[in-house]
Amino acid sequence: MGLFIKAKFYTALFTAKLSFLGLKLLKRPATSYPGYIALKICPDFLAFSKKYIKNNLINVTGTNGKTTTSGLIAHILGNTHQSVIHNLKGANMLTGIVNAFALSIRPFKRFDYAVVETDEAYLTRVYDFVKGDILVVTNLFRDQLDRYGELDYTAKIIKEAISKNPDLKLILNADDPIVASFAKPDKTIFYGFEDVEYHCRYKDESHAPSEIFNCICEEPLKYTKRFYAQQGHYFCDKCGYKRPECDYSAKVKIFDDYSLISVKYNGVTFDFKVNLTGLYNAYNALAAIAAAFENGLNQSEIQNALDTYHSIFGRTETRIINGHKTLIQLIKNPAGASEVLKTVDLNSNILIAINDDYADGRDISWLWDSDFEQLKNAQNLVVTSGKRAYDMAARLKYAGIPQEKITVVPDVKKAVKFVANSAQKDEKITILPSYTALLKISKY
Repeated sequence: MGLFIKAKFYTALFTAKLSFLGLKLLKRPATSYPGYIALKICPDFLAFSKKYIKNNLINVTGTNGKTTTSGLIAHILGNTHQSVIHNLKGANMLTGIVNAFALSIRPFKRFDYAVVETDEAYLTRVYDFVKGDILVVTNLFRDQLDRYGELDYTAKIIKEAISKNPDLKLILNADDPIVASFAKPDKTIFYGFEDVEYHCRYKDESHAPSEIFNCICEEPLKYTKRFYAQQGHYFCDKCGYKRPECDYSAKVKIFDDYSLISVKYNGVTFDFKVNLTGLYNAYNALAAIAAAFENGLNQSEIQNALDTYHSIFGRTETRIINGHKTLIQLIKNPAGASEVLKTVDLNSNILIAINDDYADGRDISWLWDSDFEQLKNAQNLVVTSGKRAYDMAARLKYAGIPQEKITVVPDVKKAVKFVANSAQKDEKITILPSYTALLKISKY
């Protein structure tokens, strides 16, 4: 790099840090604006930032699980005394990613790793500026049709991003037929589940519609095992395409508040306990375990980190509100919401807060494809809130919840107070927000 570009980089770096301090003094959110400033001053900011990473730049993308998977990977690495740059706040578009680098980097200090949650639609743009070393892809579900379009479009832009990065190592979910199709010869590691057992209050039942996927030969895929949505053991009768063999082959037992995962790798079985709820989080943990092994960590180091991991920002996050244990779980699309709804404690007081801002997706048709029928036996109050509170209430009515149990409180802050004050002593609260509603609840 020439002296001129170096000067631009350091000018951008210090200006971003100053803008962050200013926003902090004004008590304004600073997840993206300093990054925006840095890019305006130095468009090559990310490329120059790569020089501050000694080992690997790890990107994590996919429809669901990006924040949890990247958080797990960053925590596992950090727990072994590695220094890590990570966009912890979940700002995963270009300016948010630059923001994380700008606020972390200091002259004369190098980091061991960067773990970067990356929005599916922005991955190709990020790779225009900086080449990644490892890409973890969690899954691809139908999500925000107004923004992403159908799944084939999302798959196309991820493939374009991968093609820009010839040396990129891929860590792919073998159980997702779309994700598995991204594989590159000699550059791909697969993870997946061979078997799933439920030992919890809910069963492996869902009324949510499953996508029908065609093979590349246009024949519909068939399944010998289907775990949820399109994830499972698939095959094509016509051309022989099937789920690939896994480098990290696992079995999982799902309990109410944790999972036990046995991972077979290089002929050896490693057992892990993960203190997260649901099969969807077991997939996130398996992806993180695979990434950790690929970066040279051992079973003991990984388990020690899993024992101390705390959920991030509304992803199976536990808070105490007005003395009540409260579980907060983001919902945003049919597949993810249906899996979360399986795990809801029907004896808790339930608040569902739905907005339709840009970050949520303007199209809320996903509410009708999500399995809210799982809540029809809710024992206590069910409160709906947010800009689409009445739409949500109508959906619950059609899901079979008695109308007298449904209360509409459109203002999110008032709804949180209402449900907390309505709960009896020792009653738990479950909050299921869309993304922008989650941001408001986090402030409260």
